[in-house]
Amino acid sequence: MKDIKRIELRELFGSEKQQSLIGSEICVKGWVRTKRGNKNVSFIALNDGGCMQNLQVVAEASNFEEELIKRITTGACLRVNGILSPSQGKGQSIELQATEIQIYGEADVNSYPLQKKGHSLEFLRDIAHLRPRTNTFSAVFRVRHAMAFAIHKYFNDRGFFYWHSPLITASDCEGAGEMFQVTTLDLENLPKDKQGNVDYSKDFYGKRTSLTVSGQLEGELGATALGKIYTFGPTFRAENSNTPRHLSEFWMIEPEMAFFEIEDNMELAEDFIKYLVRYALDNCKEDLDFLCQMYDKELLERLQFVVEHDFVRLTYTEAIDILEKSGAKFEYPVHWGVDLQSEHERYLVEKHFKAPVILTDYPKEIKAFYMKQNDDGKTVRGMDVLFPVIGEIIGGSQREESIDKLLARMDEVGIEPKDMQWYLDTRRFGSAPHSGFGLGFERLLLFVTGMSNIRDVIPFPRFPKNANY
Repeated sequence: MKDIKRIELRELFGSEKQQSLIGSEICVKGWVRTKRGNKNVSFIALNDGGCMQNLQVVAEASNFEEELIKRITTGACLRVNGILSPSQGKGQSIELQATEIQIYGEADVNSYPLQKKGHSLEFLRDIAHLRPRTNTFSAVFRVRHAMAFAIHKYFNDRGFFYWHSPLITASDCEGAGEMFQVTTLDLENLPKDKQGNVDYSKDFYGKRTSLTVSGQLEGELGATALGKIYTFGPTFRAENSNTPRHLSEFWMIEPEMAFFEIEDNMELAEDFIKYLVRYALDNCKEDLDFLCQMYDKELLERLQFVVEHDFVRLTYTEAIDILEKSGAKFEYPVHWGVDLQSEHERYLVEKHFKAPVILTDYPKEIKAFYMKQNDDGKTVRGMDVLFPVIGEIIGGSQREESIDKLLARMDEVGIEPKDMQWYLDTRRFGSAPHSGFGLGFERLLLFVTGMSNIRDVIPFPRFPKNANY
């Protein structure tokens, strides 16, 4: 074959580039989405993953051996040289008149599972290694990339430092105990101490360790040294939840800021989430249009809704009062002191305010030990950002900077100070007001893509009884 530099389809379909290449011989590479035709000509839809659009390759039978054309089936990988021409058919503006075709890899038509027909999302979850080749998942994962890039850009442009919290830790940030243990001990022959307990001094780290549920505590260490940091990495929860909203391995974005109080925290959270949604609208139009058409007709309208509306702010106590007086029938009863469920959060956002909501000042009993206590002795300066359809999308707080109050709260919830001396040192030595929040990346992607199951916005989902690949 002629040695022609390859052009990617996303570049080819840019209007300026496209017009300048009409009549030129170009090289494209990609996977066959479909093939149709007759004994005289074959029409091959080629896609290289970089954009939603396929390039129609026209292969005249007189120019190629019959056996070669037969080997080109759905799923095969090709290199094609040809003349770029205006298309005579409907559905595309250009096509490639093939002059040379090389088959990089064939795909057995009898066993390749992604033939030209509709596939359920449940079926595609069972072949997660191939589903990125579909229109749906290539779109979702391109949006995932765009959101990851936007997150780094947002924080970098605002003077934050990217902070790497450890994935293996001896601390339980949330205090829930639902952690995956990390060990090199022989599970068939565990070493025991004199009391008959597992002797973790013989383990790799010399103590009991687990996969992190949050990078927040270590993030606070960074914030009280560098001023403003953010973490963005995988977190793990050994929570036996088989629901469309839970994963056991997911990604979290957790900014922490010195000298930020709760109002500053809320301002940042609102600005951050609006920036991300706006970035998706501006940079993922083709993919969002497809997802809107195929999965969620109200997707684009909902994204615009978030960008265009100020977030309503109210206290937990005010929210409970609204819910109790609403007359709505909830599956979970509402009263002061309960942890709000998704149905309550969605009522506030979708029915009552018709705008995103930030709730603050939660009862301390339902929130983590590190949240700053209010003067009433009952509530803490926690904040949750609530969105339509998915409910809570961000959770955060002003952190307790008083070591005495922090120690008292740790005692109430049963956390041993001796295990947290490194964390308490930030309150002993130059303590400062500081705040932060966490955004579940996959929760964000559910909202931005309109997908209904969280297992469909991460390439290889992890959940109970499933750890394939």
